[in-house]
This record gives sequence, C-alpha cells and structure tokens, in this order.
Amino acid sequence: MKIETLAVHAGRQVDPGSGDVAPALHLATTFQRDADGGYARGFSYARPDNPTRQALETCLAQLEGGKHALCFGSGSAATLSVFSTLRAGDHVVAPQECYHGTRQQLREIVSPWGVQVDFVDTTRVETIEAAMRPSTRLVWLETPSNPTLRLTDIAAVVRLAHARNAVVGCDNTFATPVLQRPLDLGVDIVVHSSTKYFGGHSDVMGGAAILRDDARAQQVRNFQGVGGGIPSPFDCWLIRRSLATLPYRMRAQCMNAAHVARFLESHRKVERVLYPGLPSHPQHALAQKQMPGFGAIVSVCVRGGAAAAMAVAARTRLFIRATSLGGVESLIEHRASVEGPDTLTPQNLLRLSVGLEHPDDLAADLDQALG
Repeated sequence: MKIETLAVHAGRQVDPGSGDVAPALHLATTFQRDADGGYARGFSYARPDNPTRQALETCLAQLEGGKHALCFGSGSAATLSVFSTLRAGDHVVAPQECYHGTRQQLREIVSPWGVQVDFVDTTRVETIEAAMRPSTRLVWLETPSNPTLRLTDIAAVVRLAHARNAVVGCDNTFATPVLQRPLDLGVDIVVHSSTKYFGGHSDVMGGAAILRDDARAQQVRNFQGVGGGIPSPFDCWLIRRSLATLPYRMRAQCMNAAHVARFLESHRKVERVLYPGLPSHPQHALAQKQMPGFGAIVSVCVRGGAAAAMAVAARTRLFIRATSLGGVESLIEHRASVEGPDTLTPQNLLRLSVGLEHPDDLAADLDQALG
C-alpha cells in the first residue's frame, strides 16, 4: 500500500465488539492474568506493552518499511535506546553537526561507559572511512542535519559500514518516511522524535526506533521495558491520530518551505539560505537523488551577525519564537543561543520550521521582520 493509505489504516481496525471506527484509548496499566498464570491476550503490564502503544508501533514500522518499532517518551530516549546496545571498548562515528542533545548523550552519557566516539564530517564518505577502526560498531547519521541541513549519502555510508561489520543508525526526524526511508537504503536502525512531524501539533512528546533485525530489536525492546522510558497511552493515541494526515501535512509544509526559501534567497538582508531544494545548496543533486521532497525546515543566515538575527526573530508576527519544529504553526529560532558555547552553528543563523499558513503571509512576515 502507498504511504497515504498506511498512514490511515496501519495499526487500526474496526472494533469487533462495538464497531468503533476511531481507535479506542487503552489507559490500563495492568491486565488480567489467565487462571493458569498466562497472558493469552498478550498484555501483562503497561511498561512492556499496551494496546494503544502497540497500534502506534505497528503503524510506524509499516510507514518506515521496518519489522519492529519501539516507542519512547521522547526522541532523546529513542536515541539513547540505540546507544544502549554499545559496550565498553566499542567505537562510534558520529556527525560533527547533529542535534545538540545527541552530541550531549554521546559525550556525557555514552563516553563514560568506555565507548569511544569520533565526530566527523559525514557528508564526505572518505572522512567516515578514515575515522573507522576495527572496534567501530556504529555509524550514526543525521540527514538532513540540524540546523544547517547538510546531507549524507546514506547508501554509500551503508556500503562502507557494512563492509566493516558496523551498524548504521539514522535520525530521520527532519525528513520523515514521507520524504526518505533509510531502511530501504540499507540502514539498520531509524530513529525519530515523534514530537515533531509525527505529532505535528506541538502538543505531544515521543520518540521511536524502527528496525528490521529481530535480535537487535530485542536489545532495544529490553531497554524500553527495563529502562521504562515509555510514552503514555494518551501520547501514543495522539501521535497515531496525527499520523493519518502526515503525508499531506508534510507535502504542504514542504511547498511552503520552498516558497519561503526562494523568497529569502532574493532578499538583500540575507547572507545565504540553507535549503536542500534550492539549486544553490551544495548537495542539491544528492537531495534530488535521495529525497522526493526537500523538507519543511529552512535555515537563513542574516546579514549583521547575532544581534541582527535576534532582532529579526523579535520582529516576526506570524513566526513564533520557540524551540522544536514540525508543527502546523511556523516557528523561528536562533539556534546558536540554544545550543550553548560549544555550538558549531553560525551566530547569524535562524532556523525556520515552516508550517501550514499561506506562504505569501509567511514571506510578508519575514520581509517586514528583516526590515
């Protein structure tokens, strides 16, 4: 089935008892045991499983083309579930530019376990190859990257890593399976912050890891059940409900983002625009090859440095000054001030999460804010 059909029907069925078309919300934390001590209905306690979470996981696995999906209380928890499979002496190759929370996890949580981490420019396959060691167990990708939207050639990295017996993980939050399916390109583990486009309305937090391999999925499932970083049934219900419109929201937001990017590229107060859909993007050809759409995040470098960028964000009327992304409303954020003193993000960069407003109104708002 096509992704639009899966988004509506995967993990959903008409309730055989009541005839409910809308999925029920199962709030139970514990489930009745059989007289013989078993659990014939498949549920025992909410931490290892819950019917509402199971419905969401079924849907996400099918959307990404995986066999297993494991849901968590946040995208960070989902990322850490992958890192939990590493052991002392293992080596990780990770992107220089990625979500700053991922970088924090690798430096402050994973490294003290005795895991060695090298941060490299993953846009160049030869740089990854040079960083790999006999102990490399994981190559971590984030493409497009946060916040300058750099791309990695997923298939090329997979060929390299698998030849060295390393696993490839990919944060696919910015693209979603509507625009990019890394598992189809050979990636072993895909991670999402469900808080973003999956939830899509800035009102629910969650994360997910999607895999094909049974043994590796069991490792992540153990972390989910024993670690306990699970989402609530209501959070799962909200995300599953939002997924039905994901393909259409994503495409509309991509169209709006492209309009905004083209407008900004021609503005005299703009130094440069970072958007894979623009021919000026250094990896535009790879974007055309790897992604049927270019995403709804636009990063813009404003002339005049950090002070000018902050002033632009202060003057917007439709774009809301807030962190996060992927909601129906457009957001604007000065990323360097969020990421702290070790940031690699240019001080004059603003990250725009383009929503579902009319693109002409968004362009007009940015025009008046730029002055």
